Amino acid sequence: MLRITCLFIFLLFARAGFAAADTTAVPVKKGVKADTAKIVKVPAVVKADTSAVSIRRFNDAAIKKYAAQPEFKYNEVKTGGLSWWTRFWIWFWAWFQSLFSKNKTEISGFAVFMKYFFIMTGVAALVFLILKLSGINMLQLFRKKPYSAISYSEAVENIHEIDFEAEIENAVAVKNYRLAVRLLYLRSLKQLSDAGLINWQINKTNTTYVTELTDATQREAFRRLTLQFEYVWYGDFVINGDIFKKINTLFSNFKSKAE
Repeated sequence: MLRITCLFIFLLFARAGFAAADTTAVPVKKGVKADTAKIVKVPAVVKADTSAVSIRRFNDAAIKKYAAQPEFKYNEVKTGGLSWWTRFWIWFWAWFQSLFSKNKTEISGFAVFMKYFFIMTGVAALVFLILKLSGINMLQLFRKKPYSAISYSEAVENIHEIDFEAEIENAVAVKNYRLAVRLLYLRSLKQLSDAGLINWQINKTNTTYVTELTDATQREAFRRLTLQFEYVWYGDFVINGDIFKKINTLFSNFKSKAE
């Protein structure tokens, strides 16, 4: 207990000694001048700039000069050099595109009518073009032209009992070219049968006769004649005198080579 009391008293006096003011004098070096700078006071309010301002203005003459040059006309559509026909189609396609625009909130009845009118017209033109290129007579699609009566009966077609030259001549005379092509084909069958190249039977198909031919060149030629005949007869293809002459030439060439 006595030791603790002595230690406490020692620490108390030691702290008091360190807390005493430091009275040590600091030596001043020779040659060092004292700071004599003055303190500049800044005014509380900043003064406005009162210097003269030179106002620069645009040159109106220069602006007009540049505005007159086409290189600086960015908001104008250049139409110079376009013909009235080209300008018409530019307007037409712009108008046509507006019919299909989805940004419109209200479309007039006339615009809707014109939209579907152009669609139907385009489809009709496409169908007409296909039929025209195929050589199909559009009038014959909806009505059949009655053929002129001749002495030949289509119900009885025994190729060995038909006078082909006379019947073909009669069919051509009344412009029944469709029947004339059929007779040309039956005459070719009779010629091949007489030559022993096919075995003709009234219930056989045309494809059977084609396969019975052993000569490759002759078989290919007869296959083409068969296609011509079936296209005209079963396809109800209406032919005129010029087309018949071409078909008749094909059959005549085949007949001369088969003899």
